[in-house]
Amino acid sequence: MTEPKGADQAFKGVMLAFAAFAAYAFSDASVKMIHGALSPYQSSFIGAVFGLAGFPFLMKPGDRVTDAFRTSNRALWLLRFVAQAAGTIGSVVAFTHLSMAEAFVLIFLLPCFVTIMSVVFLKEQVGIKRWSAVVIGFVGTLIVLRPGFRELSIGHLGAVFGGLSGAISIICYRAIGPTEKNISMYSAGVLGVLVICGVLMVADFRIPTSEQWLYLAGFGLLAALAAILLMKAANYAPAAMIGPTQYSQMIWAVLFGYLVFGDHVDLPMLLGILLICGSGLLTLQRERVRNVPLPVAVAPDAQASAVIAPEASDQPKA
Repeated sequence: MTEPKGADQAFKGVMLAFAAFAAYAFSDASVKMIHGALSPYQSSFIGAVFGLAGFPFLMKPGDRVTDAFRTSNRALWLLRFVAQAAGTIGSVVAFTHLSMAEAFVLIFLLPCFVTIMSVVFLKEQVGIKRWSAVVIGFVGTLIVLRPGFRELSIGHLGAVFGGLSGAISIICYRAIGPTEKNISMYSAGVLGVLVICGVLMVADFRIPTSEQWLYLAGFGLLAALAAILLMKAANYAPAAMIGPTQYSQMIWAVLFGYLVFGDHVDLPMLLGILLICGSGLLTLQRERVRNVPLPVAVAPDAQASAVIAPEASDQPKA
């Protein structure tokens, strides 16, 4: 990734990032349009098959197809393989059973999970401000869920599981470091979805209707487009500027919910959204100040972090 040469390039990078996260939101809306008529395993698998169309565009100069399977740490590569499959299934379940806004707000707990895991597994020193962000995030979650006052569903579990699985992927990236090629970690996620969901979908496989094929294509192709746009954005703007743009997805979620799915955001939900988004933004800001290893925690698709993670070849040569 090249260093930004000025304000114009940085602005271009940020605009590309906004476009990328809009594409991610449209992708999630596409899978929600299936309304659970197909199993989450089948939707995830077919979406990943369509997503393969973006693979050639995500390869950098010098990358080879075999690099998709090469890794400096096979154990973490396999953990990423499993985590992306689990996260994709959880996200599909969440978008199927919850409003888009509620699904997003719970998946956006990812930065909180990353902070906790960084302390436990990477032995990172976390200050009071980042711990405060974690507390704010979980308070926002309690406000959204309102346990004891409303019925919780498998969609809520799927959303939290999606955020948790995404956090595991971020920790894998940070643990391996810039020696790993982006295409390797990205491919670990794609292959994990294809293999694991491919096996799990067999028991309840159904032939999609023509309309469902359209939504599945949108689910996979738009996610691939988003990853490509985000990789391009990272060529112009630093990760610290790209990270906050992910919260624009909440705007799309509210719009889709209101205009397409007939959802409404009540006052507690709005307060929870503000707290969780604020928690994530505070975490990003503190990670930048403390020079925490990249990539930034990007939700709701950990594949986004795979394409903007720094490689050794991206570093300026002495």
